[in-house]
Amino acid sequence: MQKIRQDANIGRKIRELRIQAHMTQEQVVAKLQLAGCDISRSIYSQIEGGDYNIRVTELVALKQLFGVDYNAFFAGLEE
Repeated sequence: MQKIRQDANIGRKIRELRIQAHMTQEQVVAKLQLAGCDISRSIYSQIEGGDYNIRVTELVALKQLFGVDYNAFFAGLEE
């Protein structure tokens, strides 16, 4: 499975999007699992913390879950 190298900012943005959606990490993980992503709460926590190279399929699922476009994940990276 293809992975992209994660920047810590991506994890922070994912956390911001989760909080804006009023969801816990457990809720996000449950929805990702229902969408077919094999992900644990521990891995999701590592994604938000910038310690895990997020898979493209996980990013796609998060995009759909949060109802955003891909730019939302990369906003501010140039700063």
